[in-house]
Amino acid sequence: MQWALIFAGVSGAVAVAFGAWSAHGAEAVLDAQALGWIRTAVQYQVWHTLALVGTYLLMALKPGRFLPLAAGAYAGGIVLFSGGLYLLALSGVRAFAFAIPIGGIALLAGWLFIAIYALMLDRR
Repeated sequence: MQWALIFAGVSGAVAVAFGAWSAHGAEAVLDAQALGWIRTAVQYQVWHTLALVGTYLLMALKPGRFLPLAAGAYAGGIVLFSGGLYLLALSGVRAFAFAIPIGGIALLAGWLFIAIYALMLDRR
């Protein structure tokens, strides 16, 4: 699970960079809609990066078979959802929009894997 913490560190740095850029200069090169996509991507990336760190900590404290699935879903969701929004906003290529809902489903799956993990705690 070390990969999850490495991914979270890189993801957090990317989110901070895009967040700072969207607050200080992006409006010079992006229209309002694209800027909104960047800001949405940053918000979801930050929250799910924190969820990934929390999942890593749970694995260290009380491992469970659904935690690696949650971590993978969060990582994949961040790449597809936030990455798709970044690419759409920066390039204007609408084809990137197809990755966004798949990423959203992956983020939802991560939370459901956490819920299943919690339900299984009492069964051990």
